[in-house]
Amino acid sequence: MSRRLRLGAFMRPVSIHTAAWRYPGAFPDANFNLDHLVRFARSLEAARFDAFFMADHQAVLNMPIQALKRSATVTSFDPLTLLPALAMVTERLGLIATASTTYNEPWHVARKFASLDHLSGGRAGWNVVTSGNPDEARNFGREEHWEHAARYRRAHEFIDVVKGLWDSWDDDAFIRDVSNGVYFDPEKMRVLGHKGEHFSVRGPLNVARPIQGWPVIVQAGASEDGRQLAAETAEVIFAAGSRIEDAQAFYADVKSRTAAAGRNPDHLLVLPGAFVVVGDSDEEAREKRARLDAGVHYDSAIASLSVALGTDASAFDPDAPLPENIPETNASKSGRDRAIGIARRENLTVRQLAQRLGGYGGAAMVGTPKRIADEMQAWLEGGACDGFNIMFPYLPGGLDDFVTKVVPELQRRGLHRTEYEGRTLRENLGLPRPANRFFQPA
Repeated sequence: MSRRLRLGAFMRPVSIHTAAWRYPGAFPDANFNLDHLVRFARSLEAARFDAFFMADHQAVLNMPIQALKRSATVTSFDPLTLLPALAMVTERLGLIATASTTYNEPWHVARKFASLDHLSGGRAGWNVVTSGNPDEARNFGREEHWEHAARYRRAHEFIDVVKGLWDSWDDDAFIRDVSNGVYFDPEKMRVLGHKGEHFSVRGPLNVARPIQGWPVIVQAGASEDGRQLAAETAEVIFAAGSRIEDAQAFYADVKSRTAAAGRNPDHLLVLPGAFVVVGDSDEEAREKRARLDAGVHYDSAIASLSVALGTDASAFDPDAPLPENIPETNASKSGRDRAIGIARRENLTVRQLAQRLGGYGGAAMVGTPKRIADEMQAWLEGGACDGFNIMFPYLPGGLDDFVTKVVPELQRRGLHRTEYEGRTLRENLGLPRPANRFFQPA
């Protein structure tokens, strides 16, 4: 049997497209309406998706107000407040939340995700980010964003501390011996006692070891530092969508890095983002995408380009090519490189590039269910991915189109499950439960 696709759903914002909230029939308040989000989660579980994935930011997007006022992403639930609520209305769907290693402390992250794992019956995942929005710094007492390499050094140590805290207790530490009045076995508790460059954390964690051992570790960076961090620490990569040739090169690179780090490459899953627009005909799908893109105002478009480049693009000549020698900043290097690559490869003007990024500039699959399934199968079998993180063009219609039309086609081909394999996110992703660094099986 051929390999099966792993499917996540990118759900914060519920659509990454700037004009999604304006599309006819869309829910304009979908990001901040619990009833809608419950509906979406249940639909994803019925379609046997692996996970509900929430991106997050610790600041309002750093855009000029004339662009920001057009964005539906200015408000959203905190992921670690929303996902426990969704855990109560689902049974098998994985619940992945973003938490920054730059603007959190390891104790906070370890405790919250361990709690989510227990509340959900073992369905938690932590998306590790180092934060790319410079305005986040100003919400945490800093005038400048941490330098890129420094953020990744901190992230390495941060992840190690979090995993150590999750290992504070052996799986059977809590004996709860009522007759003798002994709640836990002290021999099955360890004090972490970490002292490093960035953190000093005593421990132990005041939550039992997570059901999965550790919640699944997800990472989204594509820079040199990001790839190395993922190869050494992550179990899922939310990769940037791009051409299949680029995806194949990225896939081969991170898998080889994983092997070089002494890990099994099969235990690192690569899920590129895929923006999927479904139609009963290719023409109908293209018309949907065109209608969606037509809802993007130029104010939003040029602001999105500025965010991608990490520099103000409003002064660029809109009808000229992108300037040479755009300076690097502490914003996302992979996002900057991706935008420049699109402009150079397709010979786009600033206006054309801005309009592309203002809607959604990554990999898009637009067509009939058969065409989309063909493309996904080609990526999977061509060594470009292990699955996809699906981005819906608008909600609820775009999600409904995918789960009612594309999912059955994938199932017919044996590329997507018809039933979940297990109860935990690790079991459904085919990932092993990690050993405890302090306690080994007898």
